[in-house]
Amino acid sequence: MGIIIAILLFSFIIIFHELGHFLLAKANGIRVDEFSLGLGPTLIGKKIGGTKFCIKLLPFGGACMMGEDDADDMSEGSFNSKSVWARISVIAAGPAFNLILAWIFCVIIILSVGYRSPEISGVSEGYSAAEQGMQAGDVIKEINGRNVHIWDDVSLYTLTHPNETSLEVVYERDGEEYTAVIEPRQLEGDTTPKLGVTSGEVVKPGLLGAFQYGAYTVKYWINYTFDSLRMLVTGQLGIKDMSGPVGIVSAVDSVYQAAAPSGIAAVVLNMLNLGVLVTANLGIMNLLPIPALDGGRLMFLIIEAVRRKRVPPEKEGMVHFAGFAVLMVLMVVVMFNDIVKLF
Repeated sequence: MGIIIAILLFSFIIIFHELGHFLLAKANGIRVDEFSLGLGPTLIGKKIGGTKFCIKLLPFGGACMMGEDDADDMSEGSFNSKSVWARISVIAAGPAFNLILAWIFCVIIILSVGYRSPEISGVSEGYSAAEQGMQAGDVIKEINGRNVHIWDDVSLYTLTHPNETSLEVVYERDGEEYTAVIEPRQLEGDTTPKLGVTSGEVVKPGLLGAFQYGAYTVKYWINYTFDSLRMLVTGQLGIKDMSGPVGIVSAVDSVYQAAAPSGIAAVVLNMLNLGVLVTANLGIMNLLPIPALDGGRLMFLIIEAVRRKRVPPEKEGMVHFAGFAVLMVLMVVVMFNDIVKLF
């Protein structure tokens, strides 16, 4: 059952991404030839309003085919006949819809279970926070210049910056802001260095608050993605730490097995939480200037907007082809690692 849920969740996220491209294409009068879920041979399909909607054999991936690779097609309604800003909006819409979906999921989660406040509930003796005079009731506002809105922001920073020996923490007490320089410390029995502060209580903010803290939670996942990429580039993480579709399906199945005994509500909330992780990562990764991804296409469109002249299509095509080849190799490596982890 967990595997089926994983495929449905992943498929929904992909469809929502492609829906962003589709809706902005239609809004700009761009012809969409095919809108598909999955890859490979077509299983079923139907043409509606000039667009063929279909489901393909492999349940991962999807496509919104607008003829963007056909540089010679300047006919009415073609992708390349539109202004550069119209094309930018269409390409950017997919990743943007991923982040919108992440926000929707976060709002639902916060309405259901709330969020963890950045207010400190306790300070442990022997750690730097206590020595610097921090107390229960203090509200953490910043860590090393990064804004803190939810407790997860605190946990993320300490997790993804393990080599920093001191942290400048801005906190609020009785309406006044104070600054403390805290040294993460690992005492006997600790598995990792700690600040010595305990998280605050869970808060249910209501509908408007859920909208606001849903956005803060999406910001947390954006930081999570960029911090993970930074750790990957600097060697703190390796290829073995990455996961592809197989790894995601395995993770979803494991979470389902753990949550199922607690009932359907627990399963739904855990799936939504995983969905936030996947869709936020997909949105951010697709915005990176990597050839063959949406970000790579945006890079060429932005260059066109600045130069007021298109990059020669054959050169752009070569870059995207090379990028696609590298991505395929990386996907094979990641998938191999995912399969190895299963055993």
